[in-house]
Amino acid sequence: MQSTHAINFMPHNLTQPWRKRIDSSDKPAYLLLADLIADDIRSGRLTARDKLPTLRDLALALDLNYTTVARGYAEARKRGLIDSRAGTGTFIRGSSPSLPLRGGSGAEMTMNLPPEPQDAALLERMHDSASHILADCDLYDLLRYQDFGGTARDREAGMQWIRPRVPDCRLDQMLVCPGIHSVLAALFSQLARPGELICVEALTYPGVKAIATQLGIQLHALPLDGEGPMGESFEHACKTLKPKALYVNPTLNNPTTATISRGRREALADIALRYAIPIIEDDAYGLLPRQMPPTIATLAPDLTYYITGFSKTLGAGLRSAYVRSPSARQSQRLAGALRATTVMASPITNAMATLWVEDGTAEAMLQAVRNESAARQALAARHLGAHGIEAQPEGFHLWLPLSSAWSTVEFASYLRSQNVGVVASAAFSTDGMPPEAVRICLGGPMSRDECDHALRLIADTLAHPLHPHATVM
Repeated sequence: MQSTHAINFMPHNLTQPWRKRIDSSDKPAYLLLADLIADDIRSGRLTARDKLPTLRDLALALDLNYTTVARGYAEARKRGLIDSRAGTGTFIRGSSPSLPLRGGSGAEMTMNLPPEPQDAALLERMHDSASHILADCDLYDLLRYQDFGGTARDREAGMQWIRPRVPDCRLDQMLVCPGIHSVLAALFSQLARPGELICVEALTYPGVKAIATQLGIQLHALPLDGEGPMGESFEHACKTLKPKALYVNPTLNNPTTATISRGRREALADIALRYAIPIIEDDAYGLLPRQMPPTIATLAPDLTYYITGFSKTLGAGLRSAYVRSPSARQSQRLAGALRATTVMASPITNAMATLWVEDGTAEAMLQAVRNESAARQALAARHLGAHGIEAQPEGFHLWLPLSSAWSTVEFASYLRSQNVGVVASAAFSTDGMPPEAVRICLGGPMSRDECDHALRLIADTLAHPLHPHATVM
């Protein structure tokens, strides 16, 4: 039996504030209604699968005409806040309460985290190495302000870490930064002004979308084929739209797991060189595969900012990233932009990352993450292989196309109600045409057994789809 909450979740104490806001605002009521729904989703007053009143009932409660409320619901649907189904009503489609990243019982598969290998010897090695940092250093030195970009020792460690992918790098081209995301924000702000355009893949890292929105920068989606972003589309954009940069996530793309082929990397580099377009190569996953095509930074070194870090190889909490700029002058300019927004990377965090690179702990952890990822991908292939998943053996996420009765949003929403988090394709889409697919992360704090259980549940959900609102009881 449906609960009273599912039918009459909208009591007077919720509609009354809406009416007051509408009465006191000059904004068109239909736009304000969508804003009010969004505000209540953010505050938690409305949650996923809550049922909204009928158009007629809400029009009566808010003293609005039927058409205005209908336009308001249409605007909310356009923003992805609500979903309407004939015969079932209108429901909140927004975010359900977040699952705990740690300490909770649910499988957290929404944040793309590397797996945490349960290797007692490796964990002891990491503990011992970390303890030496504070035991052997001048602690006050680590608590003081430092020049941006890390010490010479930190930058030497950065060059050692990226050398397998970018052999040609000088100390004056290298910066140590507080995470890849901060580098991307600084580069976007430096290379493009509000209203200007940066080319990106049609499915890309959601953080890039957030940065562009914050800075008022336009993203131009490049369609994808089996080799990566299509060169013809990039060249056409260079000719007609004058983009300020090209952003790519070329290795184990988040979300599709695809890796841009060598031929396509060469084509993109050639086009960028001919039109003098800077390239932002976000190679967060680049060190996971043992065999990879050459980096774009080796194909167009005078144009490419090569970025990598530890969030996808050791753990998201190690907020140290390395960026190799095209030249010493551009490195100095980027340092200025980063200093203005982040002041500096944490010297304590830098010291840990540097020691782990120098003593081989980082390489040992990378190897352990590769091995654990391969084991979990084998589980995914066993449970979901028949559903056409796209995955790579040394990566820790996969891309699951949906061809069942579920819509993408309904599928993700239902799994969240079962404490399994997946991310719908709309989060990654830059062209407004997301495919019916979800990204699944196999890492994070889950044990291998918990990962296996979550994958079994996903497979069972695909095999036995439910009515989209059957969970509203």
